[in-house]
Amino acid sequence: MAKRKTVRGASPSRRMTLLAESRTCAAGVCDPRRTQGLKAPAPQGTYVLVNLAGPGVFLGAEISKQGGSTDLTFVILDIDGRNVTNVSYAGVRNQGLTQHNPYGLVFLQSALVKTLAVGFPAPLRFDRSLRLSVKVSEPTVVQVLANVISGSA
Repeated sequence: MAKRKTVRGASPSRRMTLLAESRTCAAGVCDPRRTQGLKAPAPQGTYVLVNLAGPGVFLGAEISKQGGSTDLTFVILDIDGRNVTNVSYAGVRNQGLTQHNPYGLVFLQSALVKTLAVGFPAPLRFDRSLRLSVKVSEPTVVQVLANVISGSA
């Protein structure tokens, strides 16, 4: 059982800082949050859906696309300026990534919506930034919706 630090006479914000410093959390479990991005309608072009400042930990994301006829919409994940994922819905489907796998990308489809789930076996730490964007290279995409789950580092 962890002991709590108590500081008498310290301001409330200082007390909260000391409590936060004494926490011990598994990587990516502290302060989990969901950040959502939406582009509707989504004409051809590149759009940043989620842009997070570091430090933090990437736990997972889902990017749903409604509409479009060729699935040439690309999902791009950059962490600290390095590309982690850059793949189209068509590419993921053609590669057979349609069920849970250790690579971290899964394509799911319903009658109207196509979803790309991104989540790696271990949380990915980012020090400066995490950027999730899409490049729409097909007509008639109605919307693209992204949810990113992250935590504090």
